[in-house]
Amino acid sequence: MASEKILNGKKEIVAEIKENIEKSKNGSVVFVKYQGLPVSVLGEIRRKLKESSSDIKVYKNTLTRIALKDMGIALDEETINGPIAMCYSTDIVSPIKVIADYAKDHPELQMQIGIVDGEISEKEKLQKLATIPSRDTLLTMLAGGMIDIVRDLSICLDMYSKQKEEN
Repeated sequence: MASEKILNGKKEIVAEIKENIEKSKNGSVVFVKYQGLPVSVLGEIRRKLKESSSDIKVYKNTLTRIALKDMGIALDEETINGPIAMCYSTDIVSPIKVIADYAKDHPELQMQIGIVDGEISEKEKLQKLATIPSRDTLLTMLAGGMIDIVRDLSICLDMYSKQKEEN
């Protein structure tokens, strides 16, 4: 039988997993396989994720399953099997994009499954989300579209005022 100290330590880890998933409720949690990935690359990924307010952590699979079960999140046990790391963020797209970018050069890194905006997302959906431009790019595109409308409106109003002056 495990000692009280060990059980309390495991309970703390389960609580930490739950907290990280809960913080990422409106963001994303991505489970990735990393077996065979050099430690230096994993360090690069961790630094890149930190830049985008994301993080990556490796937990024991049994503790991860317990935390997910306690939260009422039903994931297939096969997806959380073997060396799995958990990436989490309050941003939906940033951790997915970082992992997808590194996976291009390192086939050992594979997205397994994710929880995006509170919903379970399979590999295919995660791959589609990885192709979405960043938030800043989307805002720039929106601003550019709005500027075009305002410019066209100002041209029309200018032409209309000149026409009124002639009459």
